[in-house]
Amino acid sequence: MKFAVVGRIENQQTFATGAAIRELARLRKIYGSGRWRKRKGIAAVRFEDGSIRRAEIHWYEAPGIGRKELKIKYLLD
Repeated sequence: MKFAVVGRIENQQTFATGAAIRELARLRKIYGSGRWRKRKGIAAVRFEDGSIRRAEIHWYEAPGIGRKELKIKYLLD
């Protein structure tokens, strides 16, 4: 399911860092070494059909590398 984040991501939280991230080795292999964090937040997302919904999204992030692998965990409305 393809989607695009519309506007800002609110209530951003880090809930895993470093060795607590199960996918750490894969992230380093694909995107490079960095101080990886797994984060979550609430945002409006636009789907391919044009509909816009609020959702909780999760992603990986590292300074100098940016946000990678955004995914929707829950639709909120």
